Amino acid sequence: MSDGMTTILYPVTDLDAAKATFRALLGVEPAQDTPYYVGFEVGGQTIGLDPGGHQRGMRGGVGYVEVDDIAGRLQALLAAGAETVEDVHDVGGGKLIASVRDADGNVLGLMQTP
Repeated sequence: MSDGMTTILYPVTDLDAAKATFRALLGVEPAQDTPYYVGFEVGGQTIGLDPGGHQRGMRGGVGYVEVDDIAGRLQALLAAGAETVEDVHDVGGGKLIASVRDADGNVLGLMQTP
């Protein structure tokens, strides 16, 4: 089971410029503001800015679906024909993420919150 798409992550090259743009777009200040991640909380969703995303191959925004068992869901996606973009890893505080590419080239993100 999934809690739906709870996070959308955007790769950015200039974190300060992106922060200003998303402040203007969303009308709120960041809830998390670090040199490696900026997150805005709006309407039950997190909009995140990732200054390292381009180096990991992100080409645009990626939606992350909250799941209870990230390893199991990743295996189900791979069995369904998806290919791994980013294997399961901890991004801090026990939060796990992973991503896959579907047959059409879309990147789908998975997230498991402790």
